[in-house]
Amino acid sequence: MGLIVQKFGGTSVADAEKIHKAARRAVAARQKGNQVVVVVSAMGDTTDDLIAMAKSVCGDCPPPKREMDQLLVTGEQVTIALMAMAMHAQGQQAISFTGGQIGLVTDNSFSKARIQSINKQRLFDQLNQGKIVIVAGFQGVTPDGEVTTLGRGGSNATLVAVGAVLGADVCENYTDVDGIYTADPRIVPNARKIDRISYDEMLELAGLGASVLQTRAVEFAKKYNVPIHVRNSQNDNEGTWIVAETPNMEHIVVSGAALKKDLTRITLKHVPDQPGVAARIFGQIAAANIVVDDIIQNVMDDQTANVSFTVEHGDLEDIRQVVKGIIHDLPPTEATYQGNLAKVSVVGVGMRIHTGVAGKMFKALSEAKINIQNITTSEIKISCIIDREQGAKALQVVHEAFDLGTKK
Repeated sequence: MGLIVQKFGGTSVADAEKIHKAARRAVAARQKGNQVVVVVSAMGDTTDDLIAMAKSVCGDCPPPKREMDQLLVTGEQVTIALMAMAMHAQGQQAISFTGGQIGLVTDNSFSKARIQSINKQRLFDQLNQGKIVIVAGFQGVTPDGEVTTLGRGGSNATLVAVGAVLGADVCENYTDVDGIYTADPRIVPNARKIDRISYDEMLELAGLGASVLQTRAVEFAKKYNVPIHVRNSQNDNEGTWIVAETPNMEHIVVSGAALKKDLTRITLKHVPDQPGVAARIFGQIAAANIVVDDIIQNVMDDQTANVSFTVEHGDLEDIRQVVKGIIHDLPPTEATYQGNLAKVSVVGVGMRIHTGVAGKMFKALSEAKINIQNITTSEIKISCIIDREQGAKALQVVHEAFDLGTKK
């Protein structure tokens, strides 16, 4: 008997029929002798609808993050109850829990909370009674009992965290696509489904714009060596397995390409060129729980430096407040903002032992008349900042340059 954790995204539970279909998958797994936990998202576009409702109430004022979390967690709470009802209707014992009810404790960063612990005993108590346990994804509570959410895609983090703490044999992530693709198939029509991909590659792709999995979910999976199977909830096809690296993976130089569509670059000018200044700047940004993409520092002749970094558009209002404090603390620093940027990237563990990847990528972009503004690299990825309007074209040309649409 194994232990399986399944997760159904919003499109997979969008209505009563789809909820019953998802329930049948879980019940079938239970009938095969497995213990089963099901993590669910809010139905369909519920989260987007709740966000729109909040904006209509608040007008031009940003909604308080605490109250947004109070609002958004209601979406998953509807789904867990309906899922449990569907399973009971199919003759299977089931019980639903919110994040707080399973002791999923987070830090106090509203809208971007990080999971700290889960009370696995409550889950095992119910599993050992033969029940399927249904857990609300995307949410938790602080040690003080405040409700928090885990950010966009947070149900994936719940999936893998629950799988890790229970020692699951596999985490099955059911979504509306057949698996992980070599690029976004909505932009690159000949994008190919990947059969197996390493944790490291998926971690890079998730951070670079691939939206199937949240970065923190992949971090959990890698840390606790939990395999993830990304599958389509509407068919029984084999999906994509996200696993530890295997030797054969290094024969594939580039596994996939990704596009992050909406970035803003902030440049701090006339920053004092002194030890500890960078630590102060990025310490304040980190304290605001803002993720920075690329950092470039240029030292000037007047003992000052220009420091540039990019953030996602959704963090723009928060970063403006932090930058105001930095300018106040570090005169004569001043800031400029440049929006309408995107980042195109290629990822592959094979880059560690193959050369010429960067040259091929730069040549493809050059021939397509796409100007590169910044370049960042790691041992398994290369990223280029470009104009946002050229983002889709850039993804297409690098995908073609590395022949990613052809079965390897």
